Amino acid sequence: MSIDKLTSTIGKRGGLAKTNRFQVIFTPPQGSLLSATGLIGALTSGGGLKSMINDPRDISMLCENVTLPGRQITTVDYIAEKQSVKIPYAFINEDVTCSFLLTNDYYMKTLFDAWLEQVFDTESYRAKFKKDFTTDVVIQQLNEKNIPVYGVRLENAFPTTVAGITLDNNSESAVQKINVTFSYDNYVPEGPLSSTMSALRSAIPSGLI
Repeated sequence: MSIDKLTSTIGKRGGLAKTNRFQVIFTPPQGSLLSATGLIGALTSGGGLKSMINDPRDISMLCENVTLPGRQITTVDYIAEKQSVKIPYAFINEDVTCSFLLTNDYYMKTLFDAWLEQVFDTESYRAKFKKDFTTDVVIQQLNEKNIPVYGVRLENAFPTTVAGITLDNNSESAVQKINVTFSYDNYVPEGPLSSTMSALRSAIPSGLI
């Protein structure tokens, strides 16, 4: 294979996909247009009305990294004639992990704390109905013009692990982050148009549609 042929192949397919061109879009089940943490942030930092509104784009901007889910086909060995062969019978979807930057109003931490309370009530020690704590999460690969070229929709997703946060006197200039793991029913690969429509639906609080 020559360099010219490789360059031609890459060029006719729009170039190489970049790891830093992505966005994650969702609105938590308890999401609303007004944000309590935004109100606190507005009072402490002098911010205006914009800081009091939950904007799904804020979540996408604060997402430092995310994994597109993989899928494993599970098989069983079956002996046929002289050798065993693998017969598929099910599949397993990988959980999705995300890392979010933490702002001084602890927006993402507060968001996921409230979401976890929607999943499991720690006071009554009871799990809630799944339909009340799940939402679709859309992950998109973007091109150089920030246009979606590929998307994955996580159906009925919810956080199963919100990792601890380390506070450290020896890390004066370090930025705080929070790592979250999502589980979901299934993931659906989508094209540019269908992924854009899914992103719009995921960005609107469920009470408004």
